Amino acid sequence: MPENTKQDKGRAYHTKCTGAALSTVARQDKDEDITLFGSCFCPFVQRVWIAFEYLGVPYKAYEVDPYKKPQELLEVSPKGLVPGLRFNNYNPPRALNESTVILEYLEDLASGTTRRSLLPPTTNPYARALVKLQSDHVNRNLVPAFYRFLQAQDTEVQITAGKELHQAIETLVGLLERAEREIIGGGGISGDGERQALSKGLGLWIEGGDLGWTDVMVAPWLYRARLVLKHYRGFELPQGDKFTAWLDRLFTHLAVVATCSTDDLYLDSYERYAFNRPNTSQVANAINSGRGLP
Repeated sequence: MPENTKQDKGRAYHTKCTGAALSTVARQDKDEDITLFGSCFCPFVQRVWIAFEYLGVPYKAYEVDPYKKPQELLEVSPKGLVPGLRFNNYNPPRALNESTVILEYLEDLASGTTRRSLLPPTTNPYARALVKLQSDHVNRNLVPAFYRFLQAQDTEVQITAGKELHQAIETLVGLLERAEREIIGGGGISGDGERQALSKGLGLWIEGGDLGWTDVMVAPWLYRARLVLKHYRGFELPQGDKFTAWLDRLFTHLAVVATCSTDDLYLDSYERYAFNRPNTSQVANAINSGRGLP
């Protein structure tokens, strides 16, 4: 019998990873110079976690309950938000918070250590700028649209918010197509080697490409849209062969798979958002009040 998704079951959020993510936590439990403070259901954490896994930067995974705001979390993230990084090779330890800032730090760190990158090469500044336009759209438009849709309780508001999210995804697709067209579709490419070199950092949108900056920025929300929004709002992601192929490559990439828990963890943990319970999170409160995300 189908589950009634119109009634709040009072499910609690999870505090420990499950599935493949649990195995990754177990694998990354040794002390390292960098400790990643995270929570199992948070998409802002997942984007940073994917980057750690892909870039090969050593880290220790440390799960915390951001709603309880333990003192050790507040020491690395003053608002008590995850993700946070603690740098253990300093005395006293240093710290960073905010997912985009952390991603930029990891990108810079990897460039001089593991030699891996999520961005186009510095020799192609225009391609890098196009990728940053994509990620800026994700942060400014797609992410807030996701929460507005999930938290909306009135049917008409849900319909409007669902259309807004669809439009945000379609706009992102347009930006991905623009980068492909302008960087590798302009003609004059001499062969597969040159095409591969030009496509570096443009992400999995390009067939034969590798994980890129925008992939990491948006993957957690598209993953939750396909699962959580479909469950609670009947949401369907846009259709199209190229878009579907991109999602398949994205959701099966090893660094993404390694940071995903089982479906029940997300469905349980996001019920509080779907019924807009009071004080669900700082993000939820910001959406409810019309403020920017914290």
